[in-house]
Amino acid sequence: MSWKLKKSRLDLLARERGAIRKVWGNALTVCLAYPNVYRTGMSNLGFQTVYALINGRPDCLCERIFLPDPDREAAAPAPPISLESQKPPADFDLVAFSLSFENDYPNILAMLAAAGIPLLAAERGEQDPIVIGGGIAATLNPEPLADFFDLFLLGEAEALLPDFLDATVALRRSLSREAYLARIQESVPGAYGPRFYQVVYDQAGRIVSRTPLAPAYPQRIVRRFAADIDAFATDQVITTDDTELGGMFLTEVSRGCPRGCRFCAAGFVCRPVRFRSARTLEGSIQKGLAQGKAIGLLGTAVSDHPALLPLCRSILERGGNVAIGSLRLDRLDAETAEILNKTGVETVSLAPEAGSQRLRNVIHKGISEAEIDAAVDKLLEYGIVRLRLYFMVGLPTETDEDVEAIVRLVKGIGHRVRSASEGKKGFRRLTLSINQFIPKPATPFQWHPLEEVAAVKKKLRRMVAALRGEPAVKVIHDLPKWNYIQALLSRGDRRVGKLLLAVHRLSGNWAQALREMNFNPDFYVYRPKETGEILPWDFIDQGCEKAILEREYRQALSGDILKETQT
Repeated sequence: MSWKLKKSRLDLLARERGAIRKVWGNALTVCLAYPNVYRTGMSNLGFQTVYALINGRPDCLCERIFLPDPDREAAAPAPPISLESQKPPADFDLVAFSLSFENDYPNILAMLAAAGIPLLAAERGEQDPIVIGGGIAATLNPEPLADFFDLFLLGEAEALLPDFLDATVALRRSLSREAYLARIQESVPGAYGPRFYQVVYDQAGRIVSRTPLAPAYPQRIVRRFAADIDAFATDQVITTDDTELGGMFLTEVSRGCPRGCRFCAAGFVCRPVRFRSARTLEGSIQKGLAQGKAIGLLGTAVSDHPALLPLCRSILERGGNVAIGSLRLDRLDAETAEILNKTGVETVSLAPEAGSQRLRNVIHKGISEAEIDAAVDKLLEYGIVRLRLYFMVGLPTETDEDVEAIVRLVKGIGHRVRSASEGKKGFRRLTLSINQFIPKPATPFQWHPLEEVAAVKKKLRRMVAALRGEPAVKVIHDLPKWNYIQALLSRGDRRVGKLLLAVHRLSGNWAQALREMNFNPDFYVYRPKETGEILPWDFIDQGCEKAILEREYRQALSGDILKETQT
């Protein structure tokens, strides 16, 4: 083992508060892997939650591993080791990946290869750890990774992990690898072993059938969810300044969203909406205040929390500070703006998503231009002049007029921001963040194609040029070519795994991998899907009937957008 690598792990541990270090013995050992660098992984509350859940059991031991950070690690590659005991991943019973973002998928193969673990699940032997995956990306569609994982755990960790760990502690060391995996597939709802299901395709490449290989295996995998999130706290276990959110103590206030935006997976996969009570949150708030951290309130519907403003006032009255990631425009009233002002927040993020009312209705955003203007004016009134606005391009039914509507709306807001700034020079005060719409599984737009890269580039150039003369506005946007890859990894089936393997072999060269393979990625990305066809992720029961998604999709495309249906 490299002493320099070991020292870097010990240095990270020394700067942490809350890390759990257990003595190795007879406990089930789990290497919890995040397929990105430490500063990103340790900002992920789900990752920390799983770490705490596993280590909270006396019969389990969990340690962490991350993708090497080029800014911190030595130039020469070295075998990976865990943070807590500096052991290689191959020494653990399980290697568990936390999967939040599709673009991290190539990093999974890199980490397995560096650890000396066979990439393909079919090639692993009795001496190799069981490789499992969980998280929102896997819950939406695990199929592009099917060749590389022994098991996926689909759903929320608090609901699923106890059952899985009970079974694994009882069975793993008494059964062969194959027998253990089969028993988990049979007995643990939410567990999914790809090897136990056969997928058949037709000549056009569409899925014809998906069949369990034994009667004991369920036809559909149920996504697990925790009905009562007041039964536990989901907050930061480990605090350190070496993360992207180092100044905050993170706590989750809600799950799911009642709004039903048609592009948003969280609004459908994380149903039903659940709010954690102020009573339950009090313990998290006290922990964060004791550490002198700002309390970061996280969730997919933070603005809709019925006790949001009393919570914020309580934190401020005790000398603390509050951070809220994003606010619903229609919930931003004078009281909210006043509290934001008292927190000393410098930038507030707002998400109109689309420039025209017609397109906001198509995506079921549920806000009007009058509400956008009122929210901006209220923030400016209370001295908050740095705003970040999120918009999407490439939405279903989008026209040139809709793109021009973004420009007009931003120019109008920019003018008001500039006026409120009283001519002060320096930084630009309005950041326009433009992201390409990527149709996600388990949403009403899952059948819709991604807009072609060339068309998106043209729209981005048009908006950048139109706003170039606006002194208060700064435009940022993502790269369309990487959106294409994300869409491919999000919407693909098992055959996409062969492309991932080629990309790994070619050190990340996607273009060369696509040239070498007899593979048409446009089939997954640009092809409109029929509502009657079998989609790669249809075997997952997300708790929302496919008929509801289809109804929402047809309504969005019909033009009959004045008669929105509540789902």
